[in-house]
Amino acid sequence: MGGGWDRRRVLAGLSAASAAALTRVPWAWAADGIETHGLSIFGDLKYGPDFKAFDYVNPAAPKGGRLVTVPSQWAYNQNPSTFNTLNTLILKGDAPVGMERTFASLMTRALDEPDAVYGYVARSAAVRDGGATFVFRLRPEARFHDGSPITAEDVAFSLTTLKEKGHPSVSLTLRDMRAVEVEAADTVVVRFAPTRSRGLPLIVATLPILSKAWYATRDFEQTTTEAALGSGPYRVGRFEAGRYIEYERVVDWWGRDLPVAAGHNNFDIVRYEMFRERTAAFEAFKAGLYFLREEFTSLVWATQYDFPALADGKVVRFELEDRSPSGAQGWYLNMRRPKFADRRVREALGLVFDFEWTNKNVFFGSYKRISSFFVNTEFEAAGLPSAEELALLEPFRGKVPDEVFGEPWTAPVTDGTGRDRTLLRQAAKLLAEAGWTARDGTLRNAKGESLTVEFLDSDTSFQRVTGPYLENLKRIGVDASVRVVDPSQYQKRVDEFDFDVITRRSSFPPTPDEDIRQAWHSESVDRKGSRNIGGIRDEAVDALILKALGAETRAELTVACRALDRVLRAGRYWIPQWHKASHWIAMWDLYDRPSVKPRYARGIETTWWVNRDKAEKLGKGL
Repeated sequence: MGGGWDRRRVLAGLSAASAAALTRVPWAWAADGIETHGLSIFGDLKYGPDFKAFDYVNPAAPKGGRLVTVPSQWAYNQNPSTFNTLNTLILKGDAPVGMERTFASLMTRALDEPDAVYGYVARSAAVRDGGATFVFRLRPEARFHDGSPITAEDVAFSLTTLKEKGHPSVSLTLRDMRAVEVEAADTVVVRFAPTRSRGLPLIVATLPILSKAWYATRDFEQTTTEAALGSGPYRVGRFEAGRYIEYERVVDWWGRDLPVAAGHNNFDIVRYEMFRERTAAFEAFKAGLYFLREEFTSLVWATQYDFPALADGKVVRFELEDRSPSGAQGWYLNMRRPKFADRRVREALGLVFDFEWTNKNVFFGSYKRISSFFVNTEFEAAGLPSAEELALLEPFRGKVPDEVFGEPWTAPVTDGTGRDRTLLRQAAKLLAEAGWTARDGTLRNAKGESLTVEFLDSDTSFQRVTGPYLENLKRIGVDASVRVVDPSQYQKRVDEFDFDVITRRSSFPPTPDEDIRQAWHSESVDRKGSRNIGGIRDEAVDALILKALGAETRAELTVACRALDRVLRAGRYWIPQWHKASHWIAMWDLYDRPSVKPRYARGIETTWWVNRDKAEKLGKGL
């Protein structure tokens, strides 16, 4: 499908006091009661009611064969390295990547539009009460995999259950969903608080639909190795917990002829191999144990793709353009811990990282440094604030750093030596001002406590980056170290905020909405499993998030996000890392793809297909 609910855009709600600052969101593009085939946040739809297929697919793509790959994207409680449950909709346990393919949703995303969704299980949607109510009418042909029809009762059960018991990324998002009512067997009515964010109805429309009858005899909140009854284009096939999982295409799937499904779901089997260590994963690819991988390690991409299968043309590699938001990747400092509460400490730790040296000596010049939380988007702040931005920022003058009203903060450029003495001295000065003084080569506070910084990870491959950084930290008296734990323990510690520093890429959709609320709003600071990894708790950030969520036009959204970016950058809430606007792909040469790539996704699992002639020649993929 075109994306469905597999997005990192299901986020926390607001407190009643915070919500009062939001204005009612108008939906002037759709008159009350008029049914429509699609929805978007600002009413812009690329595809008309009679469209046959999305532009980025090949409707005539052949079906068959296998995609055997390793995970590169995941959501909710999914773990790319292992799994011990097939329940991906709760916080408990580690689920395998790909479970979203087994579920259908009311609507599904078009991956070449910022936020548009089109009818899937729902044949239409209609707006009532100026946007406070949405009505979805279901297709009569929609079925679960056991042949039972998908009804409004199932939709109501699903949304209510996810709100009450689902993963925090879902349940917190649905706080402004007031009620779900069954109007008829094929009609479900969803009512929202008048202050809900613009995108909440679209999020609701893309959540998985569960079978009420199936869960009547099962506990939704328990981990299990029994796959839930689904209704999507795939069902769970063979698997071995912690090693691999296969998803089998449902040949007689009810939705195969829908416009949103044309050219999608072309593989008979989608199989994810799982490895706990990157080197082992790469060696398995070279040996042909799986057929496609996205490379995330510049050292490997630059120096290790020299094996015989590549030289013989059996393996090919290339870059796919990435025009989606690059995400706020960096080291996130856990400000719930008092030692990171002082902005000067956070800034000092950031000054010590030498990106220029790292990019040259470790990354082979592959990356660009980032400073913004909205990299590769029009929402990134630049230059002096506009008059519109200043109007939003002025109420916080004196409450935010003065730099907010000037040029936005950018990460320092080092001399590239690996130990820029000027920046090291600046860092030491800031730490001294924050009360950390050197005693016997170690920084200590007034209580005599040493400044310890532990970097938590689940893999050793990143140590070639953190190693030199830690050495610089030690030069100024910081007791810096790395702790590597197994993937399950890592995820548990992250969910419970039991860490000093972790590396995280916070990805956002092309139209920021509920995502930014969970990522940065103070409401989500103490909620386990939330995306507010660093523990940001800032009055100005909260208020600007509300401005962004209440924007009535894309222009207003852009202004609010740029103002928000300035405040976030001034807070020194992270140590920004790097990005590149492309995907590095390597594969055994047996797959074909559409001539047009979806702008906001890779499209590999959903729109590519097996070239039978190539697969037979290689003896793979069939």
